[in-house]
Amino acid sequence: MSGRIPVYVEAGAKKTFASALDWPGWSRGAKDEDGALRALLAYGPRYGRVVSKVADFRPPADVSAFEIVERLKGDASTDFGIPSQPARSDGEDLTTAELDRLEAILRACWSAFDGVARDADGVELRKGPRGGGRDLAKVVEHVVGAEEAYLRQLGARPGVRGDASAAAALAAEVWPALRETILATLNVRARGNEPEHATKVKKRWSPRYFVRRTAWHVLDHAWEIEDRALPG
Repeated sequence: MSGRIPVYVEAGAKKTFASALDWPGWSRGAKDEDGALRALLAYGPRYGRVVSKVADFRPPADVSAFEIVERLKGDASTDFGIPSQPARSDGEDLTTAELDRLEAILRACWSAFDGVARDADGVELRKGPRGGGRDLAKVVEHVVGAEEAYLRQLGARPGVRGDASAAAALAAEVWPALRETILATLNVRARGNEPEHATKVKKRWSPRYFVRRTAWHVLDHAWEIEDRALPG
């Protein structure tokens, strides 16, 4: 990784997100643009620990390393705490090499979440603003449910799943098949083809934006679990 880091900024009425264009999952929010860029910088080392095995990532030392290449108007989802606006370049076609890289980063984000959830099994999560009162099982259920919804936005239907109450059971029973469906659908969409069991949504997500949004959501909750896990 060399040179300045392209970033796009999504500004709502109450919250602003800064997202690294070439690094899905590295998106952070704050009250304004300056705060969002500083949050993105602060999370650089954390993000680097996730993707360093699959990509050449070195966290920047200062916000001057960021180059804002696009500014977008946010919406109610932005203000709720979701980077919901795709960058202009997210609509571009993917080469095979680009798709492989995005898949590798997405897998690394999944792996990071799995490791954090495994380590937190049986650990009490601190109550409060960072995640509210959800326990580990509820956080895992939320992330799985979000990825099922995201898959529909990508253009395919998730499989039917049972009601697994334990975090470990839910991850073991549901996620492997869901993730394989996600990767298969990404490949189909990247080639310009129609997914099997296609969904009808008002506006499908592009493969690039799907990976960006999914990686952000997985890491946001992995870091939430880390931040809320009480010692001992």
